[in-house]
Amino acid sequence: MDTNQYLEIFIDESKEHLQAMSEHLLELEKDPENIATVNEIFRSAHTLKGMSATMGYEDLANLTHKLENVLDAIRNQQLSVSVEIMDTVFSSVDDLEAMVEDIAAGGDGKRDVAAIVEKLLVIEQGESAASAEAPEALSASQSTGTLSYDEFEWTVINQSKEQGFTCLEISVSLRADCVLKAARVFMVFEVLEKCGEVIKSFPSSDQLEEEKFDETFTVTLITKEPANDIEDKIKKVSEVEQIQVTEITAVPQPEAEPVPEPPVSTSVQMEPVQEASKKQPVELEKRESKSPKPAASNKTIRVNIERLDILMNLFEELVIDRGRLESISAELNHNELNETVEHMSRISGDLQNIILNMRMVPVETVFNRFPKLVRQLSRDLGKQINLEIIGAETELDRTVIDEIGDPLVHLIRNAGDHGIEMPEARLSKSKPAEGTIKLKAYHSGNHVFIEIEDDGAGINKDRVLQKALDKGIVTEEQALGMTDRQIFELIMASGFSTAEVISDLSGRGVGLDVVKTTIESLGGSITIDSAEGAGSIFSIQLPLTLSIISVMLVEVEQEKYAIPLSSIIETAIVKKEDIMKAHNQQVIDFRGKVVPLLFLKDIFSVPHKEQEDRFYSVVLVRKGEKMAGLVVDSFIGQQEVVLKSLGNYLSNVFAISGATILGDGQVALIVDCNALIK
Repeated sequence: MDTNQYLEIFIDESKEHLQAMSEHLLELEKDPENIATVNEIFRSAHTLKGMSATMGYEDLANLTHKLENVLDAIRNQQLSVSVEIMDTVFSSVDDLEAMVEDIAAGGDGKRDVAAIVEKLLVIEQGESAASAEAPEALSASQSTGTLSYDEFEWTVINQSKEQGFTCLEISVSLRADCVLKAARVFMVFEVLEKCGEVIKSFPSSDQLEEEKFDETFTVTLITKEPANDIEDKIKKVSEVEQIQVTEITAVPQPEAEPVPEPPVSTSVQMEPVQEASKKQPVELEKRESKSPKPAASNKTIRVNIERLDILMNLFEELVIDRGRLESISAELNHNELNETVEHMSRISGDLQNIILNMRMVPVETVFNRFPKLVRQLSRDLGKQINLEIIGAETELDRTVIDEIGDPLVHLIRNAGDHGIEMPEARLSKSKPAEGTIKLKAYHSGNHVFIEIEDDGAGINKDRVLQKALDKGIVTEEQALGMTDRQIFELIMASGFSTAEVISDLSGRGVGLDVVKTTIESLGGSITIDSAEGAGSIFSIQLPLTLSIISVMLVEVEQEKYAIPLSSIIETAIVKKEDIMKAHNQQVIDFRGKVVPLLFLKDIFSVPHKEQEDRFYSVVLVRKGEKMAGLVVDSFIGQQEVVLKSLGNYLSNVFAISGATILGDGQVALIVDCNALIK
């Protein structure tokens, strides 16, 4: 079978199952007695094992199988959840994630997991040791052919009986002198799986494979075939001595249910229910309120992101043509043409919103990985850290989502390592021993804000400034005029670190400078606020989308440039006599702030004739707290444009982030304001 056609579906679904396992493991750690949570984890592991085996990824399937055995022992209450077991299971999930990532990157999914498999086997042997403590009970279970079932398994049995299936317990005894018992078991299972679905076996499948049983094993089968036919088929397997088939008829209901009700269809039970309603109206109401609602039909489909990219590219071409039509319509001034163009503009605007919304993804897809990260972080550091996530449903463009994950990892690690204090230090300051990191996302205008807040030690302003002076990042003259926020932002300078000891987590002088560079490359900004002893807030501002942006078109000589509106504060006309000089640079006084002027014709080497101007057209832009005035020849107006990459050959052009095609067919370069402001 050619499995390549299913590879993308396999990768997507594997990631979903692994994410679900991580989330439920964190829940299980808080509530170790919750068997329903264990069942959810087991279900995800079981599905992942089956998919991996089908796709031919043996290492992945093998590790998942070993993990599944441990989970099976926990849900059958043969093992109790402990810290050591949870650590091993979390490590297993980490290895599984690494294998799936390797497959997604084009690899074979192979990984050296011998150490973690050994740990899982040790845990599993603990299960068999626990089983050995009650040999009488087990032998009784075998001899009577009755297995115990948990709530999840009873649900499966009930639902299958409702759908017309029969549930059988089949006890098979092999001859005492049987050779290769595991092979005979395999042959029996092969027969049974052709007849229906095996939902349980005793001993476990792993013990059967390793021949850790005497002569008899019991299997629970859901089937539509008659019991006699199945018995005849099993008898054809050599070395089988005896077969005992029992139908499961008693179906226990959860204890919370006030009146046991057999799982049969509504049509059959119509008259008895009416009769019961006369005798016990209150209990019937309770029962009706608990009855499950009809399942909602699936309204979603899985679409490859490449198809959305193609759709976006086609729409971008439409936006360019729309601009062209608008300019032609304005020149011709024909009523019917104007009306048609206006109507087309409205429709294409609605279409633009729909396409952009299709590309929007909740930040939850990124935030989901952080609870497990914080758990591991707290264990590595010996600290108690609680992560609160707020606004995970906030949506961002897929291209931004793909890039924002690593910067957030750096910031959360930084908050845990540098921000949150050790429990004893927190208690001495009258704080709770457990520190809190809040991860918050929310919309504001055309931007999304992501905040990482901690209630830790805060930033020591004097220490940061001294370290920056020692490293030559700032001069003493610059340090005198710096605000608190500017001092805090020094920690994002390249090579800066206040860590006394270099660790695997932080303190190497890398991380926050990478965070700043990545966020600014996305057209965003990052600010830091902190109060010593109370904690810090790192606030990231990001654009909603990167493909279609609003710009101010300006002209420099005969060339047109586009300046993103997200960077613009306002435009102004400045008199020549209002321009001053400071540090060999022309500056203006803008509402009490000294703002340097940057002449675009000089920066981009635009050919121009020397002439005396009495007035300058200035676009005031900002990057965080810093500002600059871009001097242009004239303003053209505001417009929505499509951001196009300049390609690999022109990837390093200074202060140009891309280009766009205007309605009249001309190309306008898009100015990167972040590169201009230093």
